[in-house]
Amino acid sequence: MSIAWTLGLRDLRRGGRGLLLLAICLFLGTASLAGIGSLSASIIAALDAQGRQMLGGDLEMRVSQRRATIDEQAAFASAGGQLSETIVMRAMARAERGGGSALIDLKAVDDRWPLVGSLEMAPGALAPRPHGRDVAIAQALADRLGVKPGDPIRIGASLFRVSGILTAEPDQLGEGFAFGPRALIDIGAVDATGLIQPGSLFTARYRMALLPGTDAALLGDRLVHRFPSAGWTMRTIEGAANQLRRGIDQLGQFLLLVGLSALAIAGIGVGSGVSAYLAGKTRIIATLKVLGARSRTIAAVFLAQLGLVAGGGILAGLALGAVVPAIVTKVAGAALPVQPRLDLYPVPLLTAAALSAIVALLFALPGLARARRVPAATLLRDALAGGERLSWRVIGLMTGLIALLAVLAILTSTDKFLAGSFLGATAGLVVLLWLLGLGVRTGAARLPRPRNPLLRLALGNLHRPGAQTDRLVVALGLGFSLFVALAAIDTSLSSEMTTSAPAKAPRFFAVDLQPDDAATFTRAVRSVAPDARLELTPSLRGAIAAFKGQRVADMKTLPQGAWVLRGDRTITWSATLPPRSEITAGRWWPADYRGPPLVSIEDRAADMLDLKVGDEIIVAVLGVEVKARIAALRKIDWRGMGLNFAIVFSPGLIEEAPHGLLAGVYAPPASDGRLAAAVANALPSVTLIRVGDVIGQVSDLLARIAFAIRAAAAVTVAAGIAVLVGAVAASANARRQDSVILKLVGARRGQVLGIQALEFGLLSLVLAAVALATGLGAGWYVIVQIFELAWAPGWGVIGATLLAAMAATMGIGVIGTLPVLRARPAEALRGA
Repeated sequence: MSIAWTLGLRDLRRGGRGLLLLAICLFLGTASLAGIGSLSASIIAALDAQGRQMLGGDLEMRVSQRRATIDEQAAFASAGGQLSETIVMRAMARAERGGGSALIDLKAVDDRWPLVGSLEMAPGALAPRPHGRDVAIAQALADRLGVKPGDPIRIGASLFRVSGILTAEPDQLGEGFAFGPRALIDIGAVDATGLIQPGSLFTARYRMALLPGTDAALLGDRLVHRFPSAGWTMRTIEGAANQLRRGIDQLGQFLLLVGLSALAIAGIGVGSGVSAYLAGKTRIIATLKVLGARSRTIAAVFLAQLGLVAGGGILAGLALGAVVPAIVTKVAGAALPVQPRLDLYPVPLLTAAALSAIVALLFALPGLARARRVPAATLLRDALAGGERLSWRVIGLMTGLIALLAVLAILTSTDKFLAGSFLGATAGLVVLLWLLGLGVRTGAARLPRPRNPLLRLALGNLHRPGAQTDRLVVALGLGFSLFVALAAIDTSLSSEMTTSAPAKAPRFFAVDLQPDDAATFTRAVRSVAPDARLELTPSLRGAIAAFKGQRVADMKTLPQGAWVLRGDRTITWSATLPPRSEITAGRWWPADYRGPPLVSIEDRAADMLDLKVGDEIIVAVLGVEVKARIAALRKIDWRGMGLNFAIVFSPGLIEEAPHGLLAGVYAPPASDGRLAAAVANALPSVTLIRVGDVIGQVSDLLARIAFAIRAAAAVTVAAGIAVLVGAVAASANARRQDSVILKLVGARRGQVLGIQALEFGLLSLVLAAVALATGLGAGWYVIVQIFELAWAPGWGVIGATLLAAMAATMGIGVIGTLPVLRARPAEALRGA
């Protein structure tokens, strides 16, 4: 080995530039994996570090549609430490001067809030925190209503004075998704607003700052079980910002899978770079064999070189990946939900390094094996025999590396099923693209020879010995297909958000509407929009407490994707099948049914819980457990964006509980402002949610996610371009000889360059067709099968994406071959 190291280092110092493609490809693949993993880990670490502040204490107990009873508050207080109560609901705020109104996220706090962290107000505040009939509001609300500190605004039935502008709220991230800007009031002023009525939708939260040594999780479980039917849920520091954490985990997981695609493309570049490098070392290999070097020694020489260069590329990629959180914070920190915690995170770095090392060895093995087995007489002809089959030993080793790569990628992922499915789909796509590439080579060879000599030579370049058409189709086809798929998904979602959804959705949702106020509400709406269509539905909150004999509170982990078990949900009852629903199993109860409670469940939620018609579930509603038998499963058209419910009861027992009404208002867009004002004047406690505002928030979120995915996918294209550059460099010697021969028989420089342009133009057309077929297929599956939305891709955006792919392929290919035009005949022929 010492001889191999000595020879390898000496040769690397003299001619190591040939391994530059290997280093670049591994750098790109490693940097993408390490950067995505480090960024995700840094955000999760920031959430963990701020967990107590985001939760507002050490333990949170929450319940919907009611406040804690005296016994419950006594139980919370007996835990020791400090106790704080907050109430969160949606409401409408209206400026007294000017009459503008806006949906707000109203939060009422007691004097002990916040237990952790501090409330910060902008300069000019009239008080450090709201008391009495004061309200502190977010800057967005002040801008929308045109108010400033000291101005009056109306919330519900009460008038408040704006006491200041909120700049920092310690537990804001832990509150979850908000429909509108924040307004903060004293909890003693809640009754004056008139917003809390029987059936009103609000959440009461009780935060506890516990004594040192108290087990928050154990205490929370004990309190939940002490009041088993009261509808309590608990959260600890570890569960703070669970929704945000899950979203970051899922996005990070998807981006890591995109990074794996970039690494796979980089592996193709590694294989091309190693083969080209060894092809240029034929005389050295021949000399070593003539001098008596064994094949094992020769393999060790080049393995040492490849190891050093690969290690350098991987280390450089790790270095860049480690600083990605700092770069993202500097460039786009304001767009992040939480500022990343800047530190060195070894787990994603070690994972990226291991995956990159496996890929490097996997794709380098074929070239090393062929160089080791080719006899000296063949090597002296200055070419490696590329057609020799690999030995079963090498094939077995490569198979083991592929298995190790898959196992490591799946074990280090948070969603094992998604990772396995993605890897399987990617492997299938790579095989398909490889077969297409081989088909292109075979087809180019079997096509009739064109009369045009330039076109004939361009076609020959696609299938001649040493042509890397198949590898280019895989590398560039995978990257460009990903971009086409993202363009199709992005434009289809945009079309849904901007065209389809607003056309089908109501203009407003009304919440906190009392049953006795239904007639007043209807008159207020019809006074402005006589032809408006109203959809009123009774509603209350409930949570599945048990199903199939198993209590949810006793489950250590919830089934994968069981969103219906996470907290309480809005439920309703109906004598007839609700709109936008279709029975998939069982049958609906008669309209006059008044027997034991029956229930209908959304079919996908039932599948996640393995529920079938005839099974029993227990739903906790306002402290009462209601046992019901499943009578029907329904498929819900969520795209209609109307009032849809995953859980629908039969009329009877459930409607005796205090409840409110939800209303969907279908009215002309021109009446929005007058309709909101009419409802506010008639029923100040009713909250109107403008659906367009919600769609806008979702669109903004999707745009940010799409940008992050495109940024990660750009690495796959960069890796593919690196493979293209490497392929051009690998065939430089053959192209130089072709150029010299053509010029010797009278070809002009423009004609020689035209041959190269035609070759890469034909390759671009192939890549465009591949990207169009595979990218659109993947995009259609995501939109139609997963999201269940209408397929409406933006063909202009997709066409621009394909044109950019073709231009990049042709431009890099032609520019890379320009140096061959300067080759001198004598110099080129001496190397032939």
